[in-house]
Amino acid sequence: MLALKARQQRVLRSVIEEYIASGAPVGSKYLSERFEFGVAASTIRNDLADLEEMGMLAHPHTSAGRVPTDAGYRRYVDTILGERREAAPGIPLEHGGARSEIDDALRETADALSKVTELLAMVSAPAVTTSTVRHIEILSLQPHLAMVVIITTSGQVTKRIFHFLQAIDEGLTEFARVYLNERLVGAQLGTRRVAATFDSPDLRAKERAFLDAVRPAFEAQAARDAEGLHLGGASRLLDNLTRQGAGHLDELLEMLEHRYNLLELLSEALREDGMYLRIGHEMTTPSLQACSLVAANYGVANRNLGTVSVLGPTRMDYQRVIATVRAAADSLSTYLEEIW
Repeated sequence: MLALKARQQRVLRSVIEEYIASGAPVGSKYLSERFEFGVAASTIRNDLADLEEMGMLAHPHTSAGRVPTDAGYRRYVDTILGERREAAPGIPLEHGGARSEIDDALRETADALSKVTELLAMVSAPAVTTSTVRHIEILSLQPHLAMVVIITTSGQVTKRIFHFLQAIDEGLTEFARVYLNERLVGAQLGTRRVAATFDSPDLRAKERAFLDAVRPAFEAQAARDAEGLHLGGASRLLDNLTRQGAGHLDELLEMLEHRYNLLELLSEALREDGMYLRIGHEMTTPSLQACSLVAANYGVANRNLGTVSVLGPTRMDYQRVIATVRAAADSLSTYLEEIW
């Protein structure tokens, strides 16, 4: 990281915060009149030129002022993350233990977070693929119908019904229930352990055929995980980006509709502790490179279950958004600790 003098750091911060507030390029004359730097405007002008040379500010050709670059925002965000600030108020949640009530709490968090930040808020439900199996049930519903129930350590219950052309041998359903519980309790879905369980060479032909038929219940979780991604304020994000002249809005709208790419983006945040931020071109998807992502994880017993995040233009109030996202994640963690 490039070393900045104390005054350069303060000048950079002043430019960014003024630009966030006004949306207008910031010049040396304004800075010297607005702030007490203790030096002449010409010195501030030199500092701006140095910061531009370092790649932290840009100089629009139509203006004498400067605007932040992605690198400038990154330096600014890294600085404020290291500062101790008074916590933002959390988002109160109603207590309840049912899965539907947990989903309601996640949806409520997304809506409230969007209203507070006036940006797009995303809250991911505990993903099946990030939890481990607690228990498996396989039930014969009718002669040709069987249901697989998977209960995970995050409290999520998934059910799949399978239709068979021939009548189901109840001995096979009991075998599968015992066999899968013995081998998959404590396993994470989508891992080699799951594949090895279904591909075991010790299985007899009838056992293998039955397990192959119900295997999809233990795979292809992406669609269900996408349904568990709660969004609030998509129109606010699009309005903000439109006003700022951002491109790729059609691609971004498609991402918001299908959600899978958003889940991939948030999966990176889920693997990290602390705040997770990606600014502008730090995101590889072109449609997101006019945006910044601020995310924090929630969970129980030192285990991350899901992510609370805000997506907005790179010109956002980072201090406020970071504090609010962190508080929302803490509120969800407290809520889940109390009900589980």
